[in-house]
Amino acid sequence: MKIKSIIVTGLMLITAACTDLDEVLYDKVEADNYGKTPAEIATIVGSAYASLRGFSDASSGGTHCYPASEYVFFLTAISSDECVIPTRVGGDWYDGGQYLELQHHTWNTNNKVIWSAWKYCYSGISSVNAVMYQVEQSELADADKVNIYAELRALRAYYYYQLLDLFGNVPIITSFEDTELPANSSRAEVYEFVESELAEVIPLLPETGYGRMTQNAANTLLARLYLNSEVFIGEARWQDCIEACDKVTGHLEQDYFANFKTDNHQSQEIIFAIPYDHKAGTVGNYMASMTFHYEQKYAFSATANYPWCGNGMAAEPGLYKEFDENDIRRNALLIGDQINKATGSIIIMPASGEPLTYTDTITNINEAPQNEGARLFKYEAKDGETWERDHDLVIMRYAEILMMKAECYVRLGTPASAKPLVEEVRARAGLTTPDEIDLELINQELKKEFIFESHRRTDNIRFGDYFNPWWEKEVTPAYRGIFPIPDYEMQKNENLVQNDGY
Repeated sequence: MKIKSIIVTGLMLITAACTDLDEVLYDKVEADNYGKTPAEIATIVGSAYASLRGFSDASSGGTHCYPASEYVFFLTAISSDECVIPTRVGGDWYDGGQYLELQHHTWNTNNKVIWSAWKYCYSGISSVNAVMYQVEQSELADADKVNIYAELRALRAYYYYQLLDLFGNVPIITSFEDTELPANSSRAEVYEFVESELAEVIPLLPETGYGRMTQNAANTLLARLYLNSEVFIGEARWQDCIEACDKVTGHLEQDYFANFKTDNHQSQEIIFAIPYDHKAGTVGNYMASMTFHYEQKYAFSATANYPWCGNGMAAEPGLYKEFDENDIRRNALLIGDQINKATGSIIIMPASGEPLTYTDTITNINEAPQNEGARLFKYEAKDGETWERDHDLVIMRYAEILMMKAECYVRLGTPASAKPLVEEVRARAGLTTPDEIDLELINQELKKEFIFESHRRTDNIRFGDYFNPWWEKEVTPAYRGIFPIPDYEMQKNENLVQNDGY
């Protein structure tokens, strides 16, 4: 298949900082006339990175499908023990029961949130493959293409890691010209593909570059692969995880919340993030609006100069109370009375006439009052923000390196080696560290350090909690450790085989 024309809508995500993003829009640029110079190739590569923000697709059951705010984040968060989207009084957020299915672990093959995650990953892979094809057709010297290919392959490996984790047995597609309907590869084959791709490209990747697949980012992804190896392929690779972590350089920010401020591109802890900047025309970074109550704007701005909010996702009941009162990370959850900045009084919810007071409880998941549930408050929220917020979505940060190593040391029977690593993370949170480091402490520390960073479902599965009962969830059968291949995809491709149990 030959490309007649290329449509590139990309933002330069490979610049030094997110505030330097420059929009470069090309409409139906002829392939023969574009992509011949290094500057033009850099723009095309930027479009592959832009795929990380997701896409708009009304067929998914809503108007958007973005990693930062809706279905892709919702899928991992709600199916874990940290987050819930209850149906509110009046049926708000019921949406055909798709969120309740994720909470109860009773999803079926038609759940549109699951379908959206599948499409997100394969849309990104398709974008990468298309860019690789265009680079291949360019007039750049072969020696100049090597490093470009390396970066694109690392980005593609990131998407395949997500598919490996979420779906297990998925097609591996590496050619933009291949028109054959692909068949599944086994989970072990997808694992091997991700590992081999990363191993080959890491030496060719840049050492630095904000929002890019650098050597640090790729080694972090490789460490994640090894950390979850026992789940993925039945073979523990704890020492390999430690060795991958040892290749990552970095340090913790003194202020935990510096990683989540509006200008978090300045953080020295972040290893990989998805840049956003409303001035540059990015779309999709409105996760905060999906958690706060409709009247929250009065708590953030005396003039209510704050975007509309949807009153959707909340913390699972009891999560706030699990934090030590001295743990600064507890402030990642918003709870209690919400005060009107203009009047100094508690905000009143118009629908019920009751105070807007967020609770740590949810009395009825099928008919929850509007104020129930602690809210996500990890990313900075302030007066004058737009719907599209300017903080970057954090994907990897150095605290994860410390905690992955600590967990592996404990699993290898050397918890003394884990203590200084855990101690560094807990000290920043304002906590002392027990003398004995065990897996239960590691598990709880991961829950609190990385709350609402899309880690928890994977951690739940690795520690086995995922299959045990918790709030509004019975015992989960082992086969639900991966999601089904969506029916919508099965119907389009007769070569796909459904995952066992579905």
